[in-house]
Formats: sequence, C-alpha cells, structure tokens
Amino acid sequence: MRPALPPGPYLVVGLARSGAGAMRMLAPHGEVIGVDSGSPADVPEGLEVHLETDGLDLLDRAQTVVKSPGVPQDAPVVQAARARGVEVTGELELAWRLMPDSRFIAVTGTNGKTTTAELLGEMTGAAVAGNVGTPLSSLVEEAPPLVVCEVSSFQLEDASQCAPDVAVLINLGEDHLDRHGSVEAYHAAKMRIFANLAGDDVAVLPFDLGPRVPNAVTFGGDEADLAHVGDALLWRGEPLIDTADVRLRGPHNLENAMAGAAAALANGTPADDVRSALTTFAGVPHRLEEVAERDGVLYVNDSKATNVDAARVGIEAFEPGTVHAILGGSLKGGSFVGLRDPLASRAKAAYLIGEAAERLAADLDGAVPIKRSGDLATAVAQARAAAEAGDVILLSPACASYDQFEDYEERGERFRELARG
Repeated sequence: MRPALPPGPYLVVGLARSGAGAMRMLAPHGEVIGVDSGSPADVPEGLEVHLETDGLDLLDRAQTVVKSPGVPQDAPVVQAARARGVEVTGELELAWRLMPDSRFIAVTGTNGKTTTAELLGEMTGAAVAGNVGTPLSSLVEEAPPLVVCEVSSFQLEDASQCAPDVAVLINLGEDHLDRHGSVEAYHAAKMRIFANLAGDDVAVLPFDLGPRVPNAVTFGGDEADLAHVGDALLWRGEPLIDTADVRLRGPHNLENAMAGAAAALANGTPADDVRSALTTFAGVPHRLEEVAERDGVLYVNDSKATNVDAARVGIEAFEPGTVHAILGGSLKGGSFVGLRDPLASRAKAAYLIGEAAERLAADLDGAVPIKRSGDLATAVAQARAAAEAGDVILLSPACASYDQFEDYEERGERFRELARG
C-alpha cells in the first residue's frame, strides 16, 4: 500500500510543467493554491493562482507545500514552511502515491536519463513521463499499468517515500553544483532513488557501484548481470546482442543501452523485445540529433548536453579533427577543463556563446582554436563558413540555456532552424 496524500490545502510553489500538473492533479483532493515568482505561460485555468510573488503571505492557508523541481531549497516560502513544520514535498512523490496500481521503473543519472527512459519505453511498452517533459501527474487520472519515469536530482530531493519497483542509476558525474553546493551532496541526491526500496524492488546500477546497494542488478563490467564482453552484450551469461547491432551512436549510448536492457530484463521484459528496441531505437530529440546535412557538413543538435560530461561524450562520438563545437550558455558551477582533451583530439574549433563564454575561453585556452561568437546564430554562421565536407557542426553546450533561451529545447529548436535555414 502506498501512503495517503498529505492533508490539504496545498500550496504549489512554481508553476512550470511540473507545478501546473501538480495543481491539476490535486484539485480533486482539496483546496489548491498556486504561486510563482514569475509569470509562466501555462497556468491552470479555474484554479487560484498568484504570480510575481514569493508566496509567503499564502503560507498560513496551507497544510502542505508542493515544491516544483526548479524551485531551490532556500526559497523563502520553502524555508518558512519547514520552520513551521509544514510538510514540503514534490509532484513525483504525490503522483506515485496516487497511482497505487501502476508499476514504476524510475531512471536517474548525470547523463543519459532521457535516452534511457525513452529506450525503456520502447522495450516495455510503458508510458514515459517525469523529467522528460511530460509531468508524471498527467498520467494519474488514467494510470497505465507500467510507467517509466525519468527523475532528476531536484525531484529526488523532494521525494520522501517514493519506492520504484525498478530503480535505475545510469552513472554519477558532476552537475548542478550551483544548486547542490558540492559533488557529494549531488551524488547523495541521486542515490536517494534507492532509499526506500524493499522486498522484491530491484536496483539497477553500474557494476562498480553495485556493492553499495542491496538487491542490485548490475551492468557494464564483464562480470555484471548485463555484461559487455568483447563485441557482445550478455544477460547473465547468455548472448543478448552484438554491440554493432545497437543503433544508438557512441560509447556513452552503449552505457545507456546496457542500463535500459538490464532494467527491462530485470522487470521481466522478453529478451526479443529488448533486442528489437536496441536495433531500432535511434535516440531522442536534442541528444546527438542529426538535423541537417548541407554541402557534406553534418549538423548535430546536442542541446540536452548541459554539463561537461554530456558534452564530452557528444564530442567524442565523432571522428578526430572533424568537429566544430558550439559551447556555452548559463553557468552551473564547476570547471570546463574536462573538455580540453576531447576538443584537442576531435575539434577543429570551438565557438563560444552566452554567459559562460569567458570561463570557457579561460579553461580551454590552447586546447583548440576559439571563436567568441556571442550568440547561437553567429556561432552557426561562423562554423558554416569554416566547415568542409566531412565535418560536423555540433551544438553540445556543456551549459544550461537560461541566459539566452527558455530551456534546452528552445535552444535546440533554434539550432535546427539555423542548420536548415
């Protein structure tokens, strides 16, 4: 049995997709009040909403605060709620509680979450929601039997009792230091995906992390449950598929494929269904998405690469000396020196945009020729002028997008337009 909802009235803080979805989900269960410090476009109609305010004056009316993932822990209304002993929770937690008959596969990791979640949807036929863009709350009214839910560290911070039937950790790198404060705190937030597992619940994670979690199903090492041995993937010693037959491009996507296959097989999905998805699934928008080819130059949208590790594997997916890399955006904390080696070996030039341009220029000095492009349109035009047949113009920013775009999707869509225009 899943826990009941905490008591209303509910104050939903932050009205982007997750918050707006939470308001609609909670409306049948009690009074719901929404608040946002800005003016988001998609606010729920017919419900009480307060915009351009911190919501402190509304806290007296609430018994539970529902915090959207993008709202920081130190937001005044969140701090005040905790100081008063008011429960603070998130949309993920509440939607999980309201879907007691749905089996859950939850997916997290520094990189590859969306690709792995969508791949799992292809393998299992599950509905896919969460951090991919479709709020989990939107599935509550007609709850499907199986849900694959992509979860971020921000969502896991606000999940107190959520216990997936299969919990997947793809990898642990460095990200969101501006929010979590340290790598250790960020990793601790990610590991919360395993905090409430019990009974037959399964933890799927890389082989080298397996000993840290009970009831683990591992992938990656040659002794893992889903092993990479030579040119083949094996499931508990039995051949599953040759790596050459996996359609996703790049070594990092082989990691995603192994994580997804291990989770699906541990969940009872037939091996034939897993193989079929691995041979046909080509990836997701904004992640190494090939959007155009002009005059022999390939344009690749990797806008979802919002940290150094993601950009590194994007750059390394292409042949040495072919890449024109567009980097930059809003800063998230941390250094960009991890891009020096992949750029030095793969790139002809780096084109720097946005708030992070100067920090990128300092960290990459001497590794690759640098152009301070300023904005995306200028970067694409400069790269186009320099590129030759066989080259790749790659948007793999290693940064968030909030300085010049609403989100990584808008940035990727603009790149598509520029590439095709």
